[in-house]
Amino acid sequence: MHFCLTGQYTPRAINAILENPTTSRYEAAKKLIEAAGGKLISMYSTPVDGPGVLVIFDVPDPAAAPAIVGVVVAAGTLQNAKLTRLLTQDEIIPIRQKAAQLRASYSPPFK
Repeated sequence: MHFCLTGQYTPRAINAILENPTTSRYEAAKKLIEAAGGKLISMYSTPVDGPGVLVIFDVPDPAAAPAIVGVVVAAGTLQNAKLTRLLTQDEIIPIRQKAAQLRASYSPPFK
């Protein structure tokens, strides 16, 4: 299951990065994700809303993704963390089929 994690570095994390600018945040993220049985797909730095990060990763257990986020936030690395489940095109087809089946049973609050 693919997930996207976005967030901003905390002031504490930014200070640590500035004190040791060659430290690989990629390797730290990769190690954590692999410990959860997953794979780091890609990682990008983001300048929006302060120095931040966007990480795309794949984990077989859906409970691993929020656990990863919890570890990173609890460690004081990220703030304003947002976790989004990403669906492949193959995964979305059955969801669309289910929505088409359910469509007739829903009555909107307006007409």
